[in-house]
Order: sequence, then C-alpha cells, then structure tokens
Amino acid sequence: MRSVLLKIIVVFSFIFLISCGEKEQAKIENTQSGTSMTSSSAAHNVKVIDKMNASSYSYLKVLENNNEYWIAVPQMDVKPGEMITFSKFMEMKDFKSETLNRTFESVLFVDDARKGNDNQQISSPHSNLAVPKDETIKIEPLKNGLTIIDIYNKKSSLINKTVKVKGVVVKVNLNIMGTNWIHIQDGTGGAETHDLLITSDASPKVGETIIAEGKVLSDKDFGAGYFYPVLLENSKVTIL
Repeated sequence: MRSVLLKIIVVFSFIFLISCGEKEQAKIENTQSGTSMTSSSAAHNVKVIDKMNASSYSYLKVLENNNEYWIAVPQMDVKPGEMITFSKFMEMKDFKSETLNRTFESVLFVDDARKGNDNQQISSPHSNLAVPKDETIKIEPLKNGLTIIDIYNKKSSLINKTVKVKGVVVKVNLNIMGTNWIHIQDGTGGAETHDLLITSDASPKVGETIIAEGKVLSDKDFGAGYFYPVLLENSKVTIL
C-alpha cells in the first residue's frame, strides 16, 4: 500500500511540474504575441554570474558594464564565469516564473544567445581600443598602402574608399553581428590612434601579421559604448 501511495505521489508531482512548465511557456508566448523583439545594433557580451533552470528556459544573472541584470534563454549548457553574446531580446517587466515561483522586476528574453570565449571582454565605454600599444610592434608600411595613423589622420577624405593596411593582430572576436572583429597595430599612432578595427570573414590569430583591404568608415557608433573613430569594413585579409 505504501509503495502504491508513493507511486501516486510521484505521478502527481510529475504532472504538476509539467503543468507549471506548460503554464510558464504559455504565459511567455501569450505575452510575446503582439510584442516585437528588440534588435540591438551592437552585440552584448555579458558574464554569467548565476543560473537557474526553469521549464524550457535558463534564467541567467549576467554582468555588463558593472551592471547586473537577468536574461532568459532557451535552456543551454552554460556555467557561471562563462561569457554569453546576444543582440536580439525582449524585455518583460514584473514577470513571474511559475516554475521558480519568483517574480523578476525585469528580465530580457533573448532570441540569439550563444557562448562567447575567454578573449571576449565585457563591453565598456571607448572599447574601440582593444589593448594598450605594443611598443615591440614595428611594421614596414606597404608601398601601395597606408599606415594606421595615416588612416586616422586622413579619415575624412577616405570615407567609403578602399584602402590597404599592414599590421599585427592583437585581438580577435569571432562571429559578432555576423562578422569577425579584428584589431591590428603597426607601431604608428598614439594613445588613441594606435589600434585599428577591421571587420572580415577571415579569422587570423593573435600575433599573425596581415594585410587588410577594406572600406573606410568614420565615427561608427554601434551603441553600448562601442564607438569607433575609424574602421575598415568587410575587409579582404591576407595572412603573411
């Protein structure tokens, strides 16, 4: 009799959990109907500091720009300390998770979350400068190209023109907004002009010397603190 009772309790507990999960999913879907997903012009690179699984979602407490907030993603294998990148989300205020029996003051339901890597940094103001200037880098300029400081100094006259530049890769962020973000230095430039961003399908490694050929863009603001006085877009990259 006792074993039968235990089986009944287990069955009803299982039904209750499924019901809660279905209610939560239905609540999310009903709330989302008629509500558009926000698409940010810049990827959010956040650090996971806490995680709770509920129904078919993982609720993640994340850190960005010294700010902590909650996001919800389809259940994924991610641990505190790992990085998440996303750009499409919908904010829901005073959202109650039936499974967790918890109300979130604000939670972002994210549509395109993916794991980052250890090289990604939490976004911060003026993050156009990848790393401090490496004084050991000394690159001989291309005969038919420009140096990094040339591009900064002449950016107004170079907008939408295609130029070539040679440099050493100092940082790479893969698959951000559908492209790879490559930072190079060539030894020229000062405190705010020594680093040049290049977007490309290529994926060179840090330390490699490359020639990049791309279109010059000026004063590009991607939001979330990502402002670039100058960059090369959709660049063709040759690894030397």
